[in-house]
Amino acid sequence: MRIALPPTIDAAAFAARDPSAVVLDLHGETMGTSWSVRFAAPAGTDPSSIRAAITARLAGLVAEMSHWAQNSLLYRFNRSPSGTWTTLPPDFAHVMTRGLAIAEITGGAFDPTIGRLIDAWGFGPVPVACPPSASEIETARATSGWSRLSFAPTGAHLRQPGGTALDLSGIAKGHAVDAIADLLHDAGIANALVEIGGELVGRGIKPDGDPWWVDLESPPGLTLLPLRIALHGQAVATSGDYRRGAHTLDPRTGRPIDTGVVSASVIHETALDADAWATALTVLGPDGFDLARNHGIAARLITEIGGTTCEYLTPALAAMLAD
Repeated sequence: MRIALPPTIDAAAFAARDPSAVVLDLHGETMGTSWSVRFAAPAGTDPSSIRAAITARLAGLVAEMSHWAQNSLLYRFNRSPSGTWTTLPPDFAHVMTRGLAIAEITGGAFDPTIGRLIDAWGFGPVPVACPPSASEIETARATSGWSRLSFAPTGAHLRQPGGTALDLSGIAKGHAVDAIADLLHDAGIANALVEIGGELVGRGIKPDGDPWWVDLESPPGLTLLPLRIALHGQAVATSGDYRRGAHTLDPRTGRPIDTGVVSASVIHETALDADAWATALTVLGPDGFDLARNHGIAARLITEIGGTTCEYLTPALAAMLAD
C-alpha cells in the first residue's frame, strides 16, 4: 500500500477538532450520477436542513451549466444567435475562467466548446445510430474551439461566435464538489468529505484526528499497487473510458482518443482543476507528462498498449508518497 500525504498540514484543524463529534452521511442524485457527503457534525446540526441546502445548491448549478437540461443557461447560450453576449452568474463565470485558462495551457486538450462534437458522436442527450462521418466531424469542428470564444471576466460576459456549443461535463462536476464543500464550511462544518460521481474533496479532518482517506481508483482487471490519499485540503478526480465505455474525444481532432490511457487521476487543491486536468491528461496521454510536471500537477496515468500496462506518476505526486 502506497500512502500519499498532503504537502501541508493545517494545525488549526487539529486544534479545533471535536473528538466527540458524530460523523454523518448524506446521499442523493445529481448531474446524472450520485453525490455523497460525510461530515463531522457540530453540536446542534440539523441534517435535514443541510441536505436541503445541498440539494438546492446542486439544482442551481444544473440550472446554469447542464448540457442535458433544455431550460439551462448553457443550453440557451448554445442556441443563441451569433454575436449574442450572455452575462454569466458567478458559478458559470468561474468555471469558464478556469476552463479557458486550462484549455490554453493544455493546447486545447481540455476544451469547453466541444458540445457539437459530443452530440455528433451520440455522447450527449440524443443517441445516434452510428458514428459520424468525416464530413460531419469537420462540420462540428468548424464551430468548436475554445479560442473562438470572447469572454470578459470582469463583467462575466460571454459572446456566442456562432454555432458554438459548450459542454462543461469535464469541469462542472468538479466545481460542484468544491461548491458543496464551501457550502458546508459556510454552515459551520469545517470537516467534511464531498463526492460527486467519483470526484472528491476533503476538508479538515475526522473526529479521531485522521484525514479523510481515499483509495485512488484503478480500472478493473488491472493489478496495481494500491494508492491511498490523505484528502486534507485536497481534491482528486479520475477520468477514464473504463467507467462509461469509450467516450473521450480529442477536441483537437474531433475523434476518440488513441493514447492508450485507461485512467488519469489528478490531485489538486480544487476539484474543478483536478477534473479538468484529468480530462486533459486522458487526451494527451504520456505526451502530457512533461506539461503536468512543468505545472506542478500531481497526477497518475495508467496506460494499456499492446497488452502492456504502465503506470506513470508525476514528480508532484511522487513527492507526496510517504517513505
